[in-house]
Amino acid sequence: MDGSRTSLDIEEYSDTEVQKNQVLTLEEWQDKWVNGKTAFHLEQGHQLLKKHLDTFLKGKSGLRVFFPLCGKAVEMKWFANRGHSVIGVEISELGIREFFTEQNLSYTEEPITEIPGAKVFKSSSGNISLYCCSIFDFPRTNIGKFDMIWDRGALVAINPGDRKRYADTMLSLLGKKFQYLLCVFSYDPTKHPGPPFYVPHAEIERLFGKICNIHCLEKVDAFEERHKSWGIDYLFEKLYVLTEK
Repeated sequence: MDGSRTSLDIEEYSDTEVQKNQVLTLEEWQDKWVNGKTAFHLEQGHQLLKKHLDTFLKGKSGLRVFFPLCGKAVEMKWFANRGHSVIGVEISELGIREFFTEQNLSYTEEPITEIPGAKVFKSSSGNISLYCCSIFDFPRTNIGKFDMIWDRGALVAINPGDRKRYADTMLSLLGKKFQYLLCVFSYDPTKHPGPPFYVPHAEIERLFGKICNIHCLEKVDAFEERHKSWGIDYLFEKLYVLTEK
């Protein structure tokens, strides 16, 4: 496509069927951590979140912020340092331990009684709790409602066939006057099988439109040299803000 990377007005592929049968198991995600295949981790944090963070927070403190499929996201500390309570879910215990180690945070661990075999890791300061379990098991903890969700690398990593279940899980965790911050990618899904999976605007409307107002706040060129190995020649990242209707 000529000039595909010079314009942010790429026509989206409305056909998401091409990736619908793609599946990664939880074990495969755990293996990515063990084998160091975590190029999705942003050591400096997400720049769009950094840019808009103060606008999102509006000077508030004491918000409950949820990080689905959190990995070792440094952004969790950004919120905690501003006086907010952070709760994350991650299937990789290694990823969770690396977060606390790399952020120089002491922590405790304990079993999650509602989910056999699962653990929760809590910072000694008490404002970061990371649950090592499946995102679909997490609601069994009866953790309560959240003011904000930071969904970067989560919806785009969920198997396409599980998206409706995932979206319903996220919506069940949101409190009143919520902000759901969602990052997705646009690229040619016929050239790369994912993950990250391709999630067009129409899919976001299908998943969240009945409950949420959906606003695309910003769209940026995210193409890097490493993406050439995916067989694609453009990659855009979009930041959406979903709010209560």
